[in-house]
Amino acid sequence: MGARSFVVTVAVDDVEIAADRLWQAGARAIEERADGTERVELWTVVGDDDAAIAAVASTLDDRWRWRTEEPDAEWPETWREHARPMVIGERLTVAPAWRGHNTGEGERVVVRIEPGAAFGLGDHPTTALTLAALEREISGGAVSTVLDVGCGTGVLAIAASMLGVDRARAVDVSAAAVESTIANARLNGVSEAVDCDTTPVSELAGVYDLVVANILAPALVAMSDDLRRLPASHGRLVVSGVLAGAHDHVLEALAPMQPIRTDTSGGWAAVTLAHR
Repeated sequence: MGARSFVVTVAVDDVEIAADRLWQAGARAIEERADGTERVELWTVVGDDDAAIAAVASTLDDRWRWRTEEPDAEWPETWREHARPMVIGERLTVAPAWRGHNTGEGERVVVRIEPGAAFGLGDHPTTALTLAALEREISGGAVSTVLDVGCGTGVLAIAASMLGVDRARAVDVSAAAVESTIANARLNGVSEAVDCDTTPVSELAGVYDLVVANILAPALVAMSDDLRRLPASHGRLVVSGVLAGAHDHVLEALAPMQPIRTDTSGGWAAVTLAHR
């Protein structure tokens, strides 16, 4: 690995928020290390040039300290060695692309993901929550089209396609995320069924049976007009990337859509909404 490690030191209570900020910035993996105090170090890689590092640093809260460390050649491979398949819901398993096929999947739908430089393996609580909601909505029927807003590795759109929807569309502002999604769709044999590009949400036309958006609360609020517009009249919207106890402002922005179910994990929430 040629890139320097990017290390953020935060209070224990800020670990989940800071980690999510790093995922959104393009972290491939994050390792938590206790520093012997009431603080935790988050180790990741966000790029090697000063501009990329400065861009990520600018997204961090002022109360968090950050630094860079010279490359540790063993860390990425150590992380990959310990990555394991993740079982979600009744039918889904998300597995590291580099692991063998002996994942005990049986009749499960196995989505294999190579994180690349996008959004990690798909094991963040918000991704797992959104995948579970996605599976539930598709299993309930009447879902033939899905839109994934802020696709990262493409795990949501790919899972939707593998669960049987006719068309999955994915968009992300990051070109690296688009490249990762396209590569992962090809890896899972659904490249013909998953469309992915950097089209802004405001320029998307048409409606979808199910819209999923696993992005941070400020982006959800900023996109709220389009997130209300894009689900069909009978459709559903699933939003995540919000804190379990602090997302009323997101629901207010998405009104008059109504929350019909909220699932939580690790301090995070995924909310399913429907039109009135």
